Amino acid sequence: MTVILPNDGAMLLSYINTQLRDFYPSLDELCKAMDVSKEDILEKLKNIDYEYDESLNKFV
Repeated sequence: MTVILPNDGAMLLSYINTQLRDFYPSLDELCKAMDVSKEDILEKLKNIDYEYDESLNKFV
């Protein structure tokens, strides 16, 4: 099932970090389960100065 992600960077950040905290052990698992592009998420969140921290399993 492909999920439609928020276009707004702040909303995307909140949504992805909540999903990672509550349901997924990694960004890779989230992307696989939701059938979304990891590269797109990384790029959109980098545009608002957030990067994925694997050790924390969230964007910081």
